[in-house]
Amino acid sequence: MTVSDTNSPKISVEAIAQRILAFRQITPLDRRLLKSAVLSKKSLDEKDKFQIQRVCQGIQNGLILVVE
Repeated sequence: MTVSDTNSPKISVEAIAQRILAFRQITPLDRRLLKSAVLSKKSLDEKDKFQIQRVCQGIQNGLILVVE
């Protein structure tokens, strides 16, 4: 199964990032949804880039737990 399957729900980058930040963890499902949301766009706007940056910084700073 690939992230570009038509079965994948269309959720915004912002919604996924907000969920990750609220729960302070990123699950395999979150990663798949985020990847799908990013790849479904031709380009990212500044708001999406900011949200992705917040998630990355949270992971790097140990504020977001990466769940396997």
